[in-house]
Amino acid sequence: MRVHGDVPEDKLRSVINEFVGEIYQRPPLRSSVKRSVRIKHIYYIEILEIQGRNVLMRVGCEAGTYMRKLCHDIGEVLGVGAHMRELRRTRVGPFKEDETLVTLHDVMDAYVFWKEEGDERWIRKVILPVEKAVEHLPKVYIRDSAVDAICNGAILAVPGIVKLETGISKGDLVAIMTLKGELVALGEALMTSKEMYELERGLAVKPVRVIMQRGTYPPLWKKRRGKEYRFAGKS
Repeated sequence: MRVHGDVPEDKLRSVINEFVGEIYQRPPLRSSVKRSVRIKHIYYIEILEIQGRNVLMRVGCEAGTYMRKLCHDIGEVLGVGAHMRELRRTRVGPFKEDETLVTLHDVMDAYVFWKEEGDERWIRKVILPVEKAVEHLPKVYIRDSAVDAICNGAILAVPGIVKLETGISKGDLVAIMTLKGELVALGEALMTSKEMYELERGLAVKPVRVIMQRGTYPPLWKKRRGKEYRFAGKS
């Protein structure tokens, strides 16, 4: 961030710290979304270095937060103005730049080794499985008999759950997994993990994005009087 005027360091740090937590943002003029005020969460702002009017910061924030607007708003509160001079994204969810990033040359080399020599080791290093993307999400593991129903958009019922992770609250985004650890879908929790564990029936997770293709697991759901059961795991 480039500050447009000289500001005492203690004031600079104090103002920046005020932006940790929930903030209000209106997307800038040059944006691809509707310019309505929205609430975003700033998890932390670490000041790494201050050199003259240049401030190097590490920011952890909710998806959809505009760093350009954050710098501008900090400058407004400081009373001297500020703008974003440079931006580098170092992490998205569980993916960190020093752990998972590869170059296009790496991808090309891995593809050649795979096609010409049949060596899968290289391609598996540069193309990660989709399950890597949900490592940070709480997980619900379901019966094989419920998988295809979920792939068709059915709501997951308690009888379809075999095991689950603790700490799930209503409204949380969860990963619906097979017993083999395959990602079936992302869903919104309709119960807490305690309720899913203790109750014998009820709707537990509503799918919001199905990942696995239909027919990957054999369809075991039944039809009755021309209508299909729409609840995975319904007994």
